[in-house]
Amino acid sequence: MRRLAAAVAGATVLASALLTAPPAAAYPPTPPDESTARANLAQLTVAPDGSMDGYDREKFPHWSPQDGNCNTRETVLVRDGSDVVVDNACEPTSGSWYSVYDGVWVGDDSDVHIDHVVPLAEAWRTGARDWSESRREAFANDLGSQQLIAVSGSSNTSKGDKAPEDWKPENTGYWCMYARSWINVKHTYDLTVSDAEVTALEEMLDAC
Repeated sequence: MRRLAAAVAGATVLASALLTAPPAAAYPPTPPDESTARANLAQLTVAPDGSMDGYDREKFPHWSPQDGNCNTRETVLVRDGSDVVVDNACEPTSGSWYSVYDGVWVGDDSDVHIDHVVPLAEAWRTGARDWSESRREAFANDLGSQQLIAVSGSSNTSKGDKAPEDWKPENTGYWCMYARSWINVKHTYDLTVSDAEVTALEEMLDAC
């Protein structure tokens, strides 16, 4: 009887661990390491944020068609989720998603947001207002960098269009990855950074 109780207890601990540990796939592509991130940050142009005049999310066409019946949002849901099953329209019918921003699991895809790590509005005021629409569309649907990630709706709403000087992930264990991701996206697209933004990014890199 004691052996059975021990086995049950062990299974309970294992089940708990499985429910709290993020799956290996719950991340976009891995960004450059800390030293590269610091070097890339130093190469970015430091300038005050530009005007939001003329900004509209529709100037960044997003959730474009991807493979098969999937659009960008659905592709990220499948990529970042655990045991995701989709229907013929690529809409998830089951699965769960680990939100690295706040360290919680989400079991309903309607409660999952696909975050633009560098928000569209932030991109606009740091250089994207001068881009062509096709470049803005590529930015808004970029699956090859760290620009898109599935997170809880509550964490994404909290973030809004804020830069790191005004918002950091509640999960401090993700600060290193977040800073590296943010820097790589800005470096890839040659977007500017403010002095306060650089300070906040360096603070998060210190967590690496």
